[in-house]
Amino acid sequence: METLTEKSASAKKSSDPNPPTQKRRNRVWDSMKQQKYLYLMSLPFVAWVFVFNYLPLWGWTMAFQNYKPARSFGDQQWVGFKHFAELFSDDRFYLVLRNTLAMSLMGLVVGFIVPIFFAILLNEMRGMFFKRAVQTVSYLPHFVSWVVVAGIITKMLSTDGGIINDLLVNLNIIDQPIQFMAKGNLFWYIVTASDMWKETGWNAIIYLAAITGIDQELYEASRVDGANRWRQMWHITLPGIRTTISVLFIMSIGHLISIGFEKQFLLQNSLVLDYSEVLDLYALNYGLNMGRFSYGTAIGIFNSVVSIILLFTANGLFKKFTKESIM
Repeated sequence: METLTEKSASAKKSSDPNPPTQKRRNRVWDSMKQQKYLYLMSLPFVAWVFVFNYLPLWGWTMAFQNYKPARSFGDQQWVGFKHFAELFSDDRFYLVLRNTLAMSLMGLVVGFIVPIFFAILLNEMRGMFFKRAVQTVSYLPHFVSWVVVAGIITKMLSTDGGIINDLLVNLNIIDQPIQFMAKGNLFWYIVTASDMWKETGWNAIIYLAAITGIDQELYEASRVDGANRWRQMWHITLPGIRTTISVLFIMSIGHLISIGFEKQFLLQNSLVLDYSEVLDLYALNYGLNMGRFSYGTAIGIFNSVVSIILLFTANGLFKKFTKESIM
């Protein structure tokens, strides 16, 4: 039997002309009307993302067809998962996957840790002119084309006048010049080192921006307590940019196997193909170049699906253990 208070509350709730759901809708609508110009400004970018990122997903249907460019969509022969079965039964695919994961993991470790410490050390510089000069010089290689970088790396490692071989010989570390570009077991390290040189300064910019947002009173209080600069970096600077590090690390894991092919394509040669070929190059060589568009699309789908799984897995783990996430 309902009490008088429960009856009155029920009656009041039933007589409320604006239930909670309707109130929330009204608030959302009012917010949209207040920010209508911001929404209008964002429409071109939303349209750009839809046209260039979501609309092309229609092309994924090619992976389930025996696609022929001269035929219309309705005339294509549907083959189901035939191309995926062919992909997973190809021994070359697993060799390429090994190369992709190896270079991705090496690039993730080096290309993620080095910019963080570079940004912290750069922040500790006291001379403003020297600090800005070092920062400018460090991120200039980012704007250099990989074609130029590959030429520089190849010349530096050359056995004929290459500065690396000349230096090692003059220091009596080696007796004869080493053909670095002809050794497959060194190719991964060459790619990782060249990528680190090219991108470290650019990747450090976002960490420098995060460091500037740390409250300076924390550093003053730590100096009063007797903390030296190393302890300030460890106990204040690194924890202060932890959120930025977590978000960028999650995003980096999501792109773990989507490392592109430019640097591998430009630095490779016929002697190191078993170490230089990555998934994107595999799709190009055994898909598009051979007219096997459906096979190349299947490789692309595999790449995208694995990237999505890695992204959600990394985000879930970080959200569970560090309470940091991007979604």
